[in-house]
Amino acid sequence: MSLSPLFVRTQWTEHNPGLDTSPMELISLLKHAGGLLNRAVEPLYAGAALTAPEVDMLVPLRHATEPVIARRLAEWLGLSRAGVSKALGKLEKRGFIARTPNPADRRAALVTITPAGAKAVDDLFPRQLAAEVNLLAGLGENRDQVLNALERLVEAMERQVGRE
Repeated sequence: MSLSPLFVRTQWTEHNPGLDTSPMELISLLKHAGGLLNRAVEPLYAGAALTAPEVDMLVPLRHATEPVIARRLAEWLGLSRAGVSKALGKLEKRGFIARTPNPADRRAALVTITPAGAKAVDDLFPRQLAAEVNLLAGLGENRDQVLNALERLVEAMERQVGRE
């Protein structure tokens, strides 16, 4: 039995004819691409001090010229505030970031990367980028077309999420 998006859509259409299954084609490809990306960079993080998602969270802090609040970091990364707060707590306990009270807003802490966090990012991120270059090499001259389509997709999704 095949689990292709077309097969699953057909099954759902037979089961529930009124259900709009059109997003499945695109979303399944996005999930598959994300899975392949994870598989490509996963070996780089075996035994490393940080995980790939933690590095993704630290990268914007690495070259920030001033402390950042968690809400802003969540916006940049497209993540929930609760998820970012939880991840920052773990990073703080391990000494990769520091949080200090925000004098302008007691509810929001100011987040900065520590020297240990900066060193870890400087060690891991270039290796991750090299793996990503290799992973995307097959796009060739279609790279700009794919990039433009993904930018449009993200813009459309951000507009929808912003309405909620």
